[in-house]
Amino acid sequence: MQKLLLIAIAGGLGSLSRYSLAGAVQRLFGASFPAGTFVVNITGCFLFGLVWGFLEDRLTLGPAARMIALTGFMGAFTTFSTFIFESVALLNSSQWLFAALNITGQIVLGILLLAAGLYLGKLV
Repeated sequence: MQKLLLIAIAGGLGSLSRYSLAGAVQRLFGASFPAGTFVVNITGCFLFGLVWGFLEDRLTLGPAARMIALTGFMGAFTTFSTFIFESVALLNSSQWLFAALNITGQIVLGILLLAAGLYLGKLV
């Protein structure tokens, strides 16, 4: 129960960080391009790798601490970083088919299903 509470707190902090950073960037660049989301997603990828590498190589924290940092904070900050991390893990383990399926599947199906949900949502 304590682990879930810590993940929820870290998730709240990640969400607030995402909101703050995306808003600041979007105000700076204007509304013509989703610069806020773009910056959050690429920053999230860098931070995910940085946190993972730091926790993996320098600190001997248990799986719970990794879960709090990566699933809690980073998961709320951006799920894009998790998508990229898992895709890179598949590529690093030479699972080319699964990597291609993961990358193209999530992007193509994500676009198609968002459009389908939008269409159905307007019907209701």
